[in-house]
Amino acid sequence: METLSQSILSKTIRQRPADSYKGTYGRVTLVGGNRNFGGAILMASAASVYAGAGLVTTITDASNQTSLHARLPEAMFADMTNHEQMKSLVSPADVVVIGPGLGTDEAGLMALNTTFGALKPTQTVVIDGSAITLIAQHNLALPNAHLIFTPHQMEWQRLSGIPIADQTVANNQPAVAKLNATVIVKSHRTQIYTPTAVYENPLGTPAQATGGMGDTLAGMVGGFVAQFADHTDAVLAAVYSHSAIAEELAEKQYVVLPHQIIDVLPQFMKAHEALV
Repeated sequence: METLSQSILSKTIRQRPADSYKGTYGRVTLVGGNRNFGGAILMASAASVYAGAGLVTTITDASNQTSLHARLPEAMFADMTNHEQMKSLVSPADVVVIGPGLGTDEAGLMALNTTFGALKPTQTVVIDGSAITLIAQHNLALPNAHLIFTPHQMEWQRLSGIPIADQTVANNQPAVAKLNATVIVKSHRTQIYTPTAVYENPLGTPAQATGGMGDTLAGMVGGFVAQFADHTDAVLAAVYSHSAIAEELAEKQYVVLPHQIIDVLPQFMKAHEALV
């Protein structure tokens, strides 16, 4: 198992070419946020925008439209109950993030199945939160796409069948191989399982123990993968950045809030960009 270090940042985050435009940095479509959990998809969407994704579309419950536009005017909105429109917005995306605040009811399941049905093999899908639970509960077939799962340990238990106490590298690796995916198992020391290696994030602080941290990470992963060519490095850099920013904030704060990580993300990325 390899330990992540700050070097992953300059390896991944590149200075933007002068002739680039919004299309250069990828399209991210996010799906989630029912009437009760709109904050989750708002945080995920903001993380994608602030991470530098070129175009962000948020497909969510109609009750979240005003909040989305007030918090994040850069994101486009679509109604999660309009499944034909959902298909048309998922299909052209480079990265789809699904699950934050989605819920595990019939509406959430319908949105998940609709999204999976619209994906193409060239696309990447970040599967988080409720979407992971729905896959486990209904034994859903996974789409033919590049898969990134972002479970916390209980969600990983549901998906893999491995009890939290037994979630060792030796036990996790075969389960990851069956999924043919990259898996970020979030914990005190988050581990990232790729098809060829396992990485551990040495950073993190108990100040992060608050709702919305995982939603923010999922959005950051989507934003990084959409714009940086090496997708494995993009995932690793997103995980490291998330914790590194939190540690900096925790030096002066008892609790670090997810939106605070999002707000300083552009400055953090600028400080760590490579000049070539």
